[in-house]
Amino acid sequence: MQDSAPMIELRDLTVTFTGGRKPVHAVNGVSLSVQRGEVLALLGESGSGKSVTLRSLLRLHPEKRTRIEGRIMAAGQDVMALSGRALADFRGKSVSMIFQEPLLALDPVYTVGAQIVETIRRHEKVSPTQAQARALALLQRVRIPSPERRLQAFPHEMSGGMRQRAMIALALACNPQILLADEPTTALDATVQIQILLLLRELQRELGLTVILVTHDIGVAVEVADRVAVMYAGRIVETGPVREIIRNPRHPYTQGLLASRAHGAMTAARLDAIPGAPPDLADLQLGCAFAPRCRHAVPACLQSLPAVQDISADHWMRCLQNETIAA
Repeated sequence: MQDSAPMIELRDLTVTFTGGRKPVHAVNGVSLSVQRGEVLALLGESGSGKSVTLRSLLRLHPEKRTRIEGRIMAAGQDVMALSGRALADFRGKSVSMIFQEPLLALDPVYTVGAQIVETIRRHEKVSPTQAQARALALLQRVRIPSPERRLQAFPHEMSGGMRQRAMIALALACNPQILLADEPTTALDATVQIQILLLLRELQRELGLTVILVTHDIGVAVEVADRVAVMYAGRIVETGPVREIIRNPRHPYTQGLLASRAHGAMTAARLDAIPGAPPDLADLQLGCAFAPRCRHAVPACLQSLPAVQDISADHWMRCLQNETIAA
């Protein structure tokens, strides 16, 4: 049974990057909640605001060039109120992150074991020997072959799949309550992708983790997630249980994402791609950002931001055409 208080709650989150010629409105009023032990997938094209939203939970954006507004609650803490040592303690201990490319995220001049040991000792009062034993146990848990030898390996000496497993071990080093995963399988081949996804789901269930997974691949969301939030131009345009979104997508953008993916039954069939390109986030126009690419658009779509339309108790979208669009 889910707790009444969500583990993650965003209210009207807005993220603007101010370092360029014009402000870039990367996230525009995102509100969502994730319950304890739930897996939410943020789904959308590149540039839709998924990774920016995820990194905001750890306040990883450059402070001098980023303006964050709204409310961020995670693991019972007000993230916007944290600073200095409290923020450093929060990162890795309460909430940790699996980055998209572990070769860039891991420090190339230290062994994998040394990085895991350092993380453990940064957050917990344990001896080097105890931390080393835990690091070994973590590599065993994520099923890295010859874990004793891999503790002494540098990131570049490991394959892509093993590096991602090592990144997962590092993220789990201090028993976080929340795990953030930013496209954790994008750089891997298909066989290894499946192995990593199954491992993530197994660890999530075993440890009771609350997870937000960023992906542009609906197949990944189906394998791992309980719920899906579809993002476009920095806004959530549809959200609901993953099975309902797959069976009954209602927003034209969600329908386009589903129609544009390849599947096993296809032979020489042409993919039904979404026409046009995502909008310029430095020059967002009034109204629905997807309207210029939408075959259902009417003049009213360009006049104001669509209100939330309820499809069912836990399934909603932002679209004027609720009654006329069918999957």
